[in-house]
Amino acid sequence: MHWYTINPLDVLLFRDSKPFSPGDGSWAKGSFPPMPITVFQALRSLLSQRLEQAERIKRDISFLGVFLLDEQNTLWLPTPKDLFCLQEVSQEGAQSQKVFSKKSADDWDKIVRLQPCDRNSTWQYLCFDETKPQPMVLPQIDKKYHPCGNPHPWIKAEALRNYLNGNNPESPSDFNKNPWNVQVLPHIHMENDSRQVRDSEGYFTEVAVRLEPGWKFVAAISEQIPDGVVRLGGEGHRAMVTSLNIPANTALHAQFQLIEGNTTPTDSQKYAYLLTPGLADVGKALYASYPSAWNGNLQGCATDKALLWGGVSTITRNQSRQFGLLPQRAFVPPGTVYVFDGKPPTTQLLLPQGDERWLETFTQLNYGKLLWGIN
Repeated sequence: MHWYTINPLDVLLFRDSKPFSPGDGSWAKGSFPPMPITVFQALRSLLSQRLEQAERIKRDISFLGVFLLDEQNTLWLPTPKDLFCLQEVSQEGAQSQKVFSKKSADDWDKIVRLQPCDRNSTWQYLCFDETKPQPMVLPQIDKKYHPCGNPHPWIKAEALRNYLNGNNPESPSDFNKNPWNVQVLPHIHMENDSRQVRDSEGYFTEVAVRLEPGWKFVAAISEQIPDGVVRLGGEGHRAMVTSLNIPANTALHAQFQLIEGNTTPTDSQKYAYLLTPGLADVGKALYASYPSAWNGNLQGCATDKALLWGGVSTITRNQSRQFGLLPQRAFVPPGTVYVFDGKPPTTQLLLPQGDERWLETFTQLNYGKLLWGIN
């Protein structure tokens, strides 16, 4: 695998999967960071065109990413979603003025991991499906601490290594907020020979993002490509692609070794961390953040995205509108954590089972890459 940095030269537009049509008050939301396949196609555009003679197109290019790299060449990865911050109570016995935040905590004194609830404790008075994983809850903590929210959404690769070895991060500097700013772009279409906005498709708004100075994407591809400029995140938007030199036995090399290893669990490794977006399992038109085959020994799942229905719509049958589902795919967010009881599964990717052609693409692009660790 050859590693490359991708440095955007403009704002980036990655529209989410929500249906969108320009009109009065239309708002096109964005999705960021981009999906792996989006960046892969940009990098592949630097390769010379390859014509396959066989009817079956060969999918022989692998890809891994995308992640973030700052100006000090520190690799940043999605924060595990089972981490929770605690702050010490003031000496007077009252809580400090720092309050709980649903987003992230800037200052904290200790981090703990959420644990599957104990059904024999006070949780026994709440009803849960015993065939499903248990809710992830805070463990019993010392009274001198109080909860103050989740850490920032990006964690240093070295801190993640310690996390997978069973050690919780100890410093707020191991985490970073989203290193980008949101930019709202309104679009107004005027009538010809008039100063009036069009009645139809006259106004819509897009949400773009701009990376902070010094920050860039980093990704790997199995083919060596030349440095160059690619189209990314918008029809006229460009990004500069540069090969990344990773000398052996250096701090930078150690960071990248983390995400290229830890893919095969041992019997002592009961924690699985999702490095790249996973493809949700679907059954009876319901999405799940974990495969149904894991129900036997999956003890808990920490994620921040509820996956319920697929693409909900209405269809017309016999001149009447009825409930229907559109063919869509739901993705499990990176940073999702799975806790197993007993022998963990041997799978290395969070993907559905099967031999469909589209699964080959997700496998080659390393969707749902799992890293294994201990508690």
